[in-house]
Amino acid sequence: MSHFLDKFINLFKWPIAIYMLLSLPALFASFQFFDIKSIKTIALLIGLVFFVFSKTMMDASVRTSMQIIAHEFAHTFFALLTFHKIKHIRLNPDDTGGEMGFIGDGNWLIIIAPYFFPLFALIYMIVMSFLPPQIIWHGILGYFLGYHIDTVGSQIHDKQTDLPKVGYKFCLMFLPGINLMTIGSILAFNIRGWGGIIKYINLVNQINVQYFHDIKTLLSSFL
Repeated sequence: MSHFLDKFINLFKWPIAIYMLLSLPALFASFQFFDIKSIKTIALLIGLVFFVFSKTMMDASVRTSMQIIAHEFAHTFFALLTFHKIKHIRLNPDDTGGEMGFIGDGNWLIIIAPYFFPLFALIYMIVMSFLPPQIIWHGILGYFLGYHIDTVGSQIHDKQTDLPKVGYKFCLMFLPGINLMTIGSILAFNIRGWGGIIKYINLVNQINVQYFHDIKTLLSSFL
């Protein structure tokens, strides 16, 4: 099962990369539709700022260990999601990295997952869905958003062994857009819950369609 699923997912590697690259203008434009004056958004931003300040007081080794754990668990999550059996998860005792192994060839989503997927934030969002409405939950979500941005930002560099596996050209095309979409999805969830994420992605697609139509019209005027 995992073998055929890997083949299927790998078929969409470049089409998705192209889509994310072409969606960058729409993704930037979509952020103006978020109400930054909303109390939920303000609470989220306060939580994000709190993370920034708490990071400066956090022991460097603890911070690194948490980033490595998030990294390897993201690999593991997508390996399990695509029906791979996990063989091991190892963390180096000197905080220099980690490794997870699974049975099968794998796919590009497993490799690139830690560089865009907010696993800890997703777990919290699921828990938050069952909590009674309180503004403090949105602040905590902001903390997890800050943690995700910091983790992704600290792990994208030329010494990462994962990035060459999918190709630097793919990373340049895929990662900026998918990270903007991830942040936008968390902001949408913060305001409107799971339904907000669907509306947000639909909004991005609508802006894309409008942009593509405008470009087509502009080109047609010169022909």
